[in-house]
Amino acid sequence: MGIITILWEKWVEFRRDFYKITLAAMVAPLMYLVVFGLGIQTTSHGEPYLNFLIPGVVALTTMNGSFNAIAQNLNVQRLYEKAFDQIMISPTPLWQFVVGQIVGGSIRGLYAGCIILLLTMPIGTGLVFNGFSFLVMFLNGAVFSAVGVVVSFLAKNHADVPRFSNYIIMPMAYLCNTFFSTDRMPRGLREFVSALPLSQTSGMLRNIAAGGSVEIDGFLILLIYLAVFTGISFWFIYKKKNL
Repeated sequence: MGIITILWEKWVEFRRDFYKITLAAMVAPLMYLVVFGLGIQTTSHGEPYLNFLIPGVVALTTMNGSFNAIAQNLNVQRLYEKAFDQIMISPTPLWQFVVGQIVGGSIRGLYAGCIILLLTMPIGTGLVFNGFSFLVMFLNGAVFSAVGVVVSFLAKNHADVPRFSNYIIMPMAYLCNTFFSTDRMPRGLREFVSALPLSQTSGMLRNIAAGGSVEIDGFLILLIYLAVFTGISFWFIYKKKNL
């Protein structure tokens, strides 16, 4: 009877979230089709494909590391541990709590990106990663840590964070100038994807790695994203929304 009860619970959950579950199951296969359909034709501007791929993988690794370090844990603390009740009455300023979360997540993302760099060092690609590269990685991690904070406030249950990751984070990981150039995308979609933070990070890391100059516009775009999502996080916690 216990097994039947569990199966009935899963069936009720499936009926309740049918569209969310179905969409989440479709995203990954569609991404594979897009990546292998477009990416297989990608040229790396006359360089080996690995030289194109490594900066993109470093960028998406900092994104995933930062987002996952914040969104899931903070969501559990808010919904199940009720830790925010203690935060609200503690002497620590609320803005410091938010900034601490963002910086901590960014460091986790930077650490993850550095691991990829260490693993690819023996390959001898000739790519250059300097202080500006690490600054870009840290800033990218800060952006997605801030996104993780916002998602943790918006999530209504434990399953919402993985779903958001399937809908938003994973498509960006595949499409945002990581595995193939956005130049091959249709007009309109190309401009939209190119403006996303991961596309900017991938492009800047790739340009620096090839010995090019630092793109100030990319830094400004990332800072704008960071300011917007940090501001939303402040609004949630100071207005005591969804706590």
